[in-house]
Amino acid sequence: MESFSLILAIVVITALAFDFTNGFHDTANAMATTISTGALKPKIAVALSAVLNLVGAFLSVEVANTISKGLVDETGIRPEVIFAALVGAILWNLLTWLVGLPSSSSHALMGGLVGATVASAGFGAVHGDVLVTKVLLPAVAAPIVAGVASMLATRFSYGIGGKAEGEATRKGYRAGQIASAGLVSLAHGTNDAQKTMGIITLALIAGGSIAPGSNPPTWVILSAGLAIALGTYIGGWRIIRTMGKGLTDLEPRQGFAAQTSAATAILASSHLGFSLSTTHVVSGSVMGAGLGRKGGVVRWSTATRMIAAWVLTLPAAALVGAGAESVTDLGDWGTAAVAAFLVASSFAIWKFSRREVVDHTDVVAESAEPAGVVTTAIAAVTPPPAGLVTEGLTATIPAPAAEPAPATPPAATV
Repeated sequence: MESFSLILAIVVITALAFDFTNGFHDTANAMATTISTGALKPKIAVALSAVLNLVGAFLSVEVANTISKGLVDETGIRPEVIFAALVGAILWNLLTWLVGLPSSSSHALMGGLVGATVASAGFGAVHGDVLVTKVLLPAVAAPIVAGVASMLATRFSYGIGGKAEGEATRKGYRAGQIASAGLVSLAHGTNDAQKTMGIITLALIAGGSIAPGSNPPTWVILSAGLAIALGTYIGGWRIIRTMGKGLTDLEPRQGFAAQTSAATAILASSHLGFSLSTTHVVSGSVMGAGLGRKGGVVRWSTATRMIAAWVLTLPAAALVGAGAESVTDLGDWGTAAVAAFLVASSFAIWKFSRREVVDHTDVVAESAEPAGVVTTAIAAVTPPPAGLVTEGLTATIPAPAAEPAPATPPAATV
């Protein structure tokens, strides 16, 4: 095994901690729609997703190579820079998990790495062409492409199925949804677990443990796969609730269309080495599926908050990463101070989350997010197909007031 210094060991442990947060932060990508439609019980869903994330970690190293060899100049990076990047990524993951927003763990990692690298070696150490072509452009295109594909797939499924809404039809789509959810989990392991592999490999190169240009060692692949699988099994219930119920309400066939479209996009990007955000892809697919059914609506207030988080992820993580790098540059005591800050901040966020606990027992609770004027108007003019339950819409229409009872004349007095 490679020789390790203390700082390199700290970086590897921190990278695996990020991988763990990536797991529970992104569980919703694979299983939120499956849980919300009742295709799988919550605990079974996250267990299945965890196993397939682990398997997916062994399928490819293309994304890992994009991070370890392509994004920044690996010859001028110190292990402290990697550590600072991970601090920014972990804190952003935890903050967005706390408020239940499905932001991108991938972009948090990219942002932290870019910010820390710029603070350490200047803008010249960042390969701008790779950042644009393999990170920024996919970030914009992925949710749009996946959303359009999901919307078309949803309309096609309703078109060929007509008004068939029997129990047999629902069971068929639920079975398909379980298969497609498994495919998304496999794709997530193939794409997201590799990001941690790449960051650990970059740290090993920076620390002189392996030669520049090396592929991730086997122990790195295994440990990254196990970390993301464990995080997935913990279940990011807050984000699952937002993705499954807070964004739109899905029927089984919509969930099947959304997950199939997302898995296709993620697997294709992994093959091409794109550091794609699985969160962006799945969120776009869910919104596309919501719009693909007549009467289906998207809660745009929730979607707007998600998109705002997407825009802020890269710069916010970059600023924290740059700040952390500036402190670690002061020496060992600076690195220790950053580590203490990370532990204290993580504990404070976890402690704050205990004020309102969300777990598998209430993850499918109806969203408290109001539908809004636009959503209600769309639902009113495009009624859903016959046989679908529409309590959410009818509940917004007040019942007619009861006729007042006729006044009783006063009793005659003698």
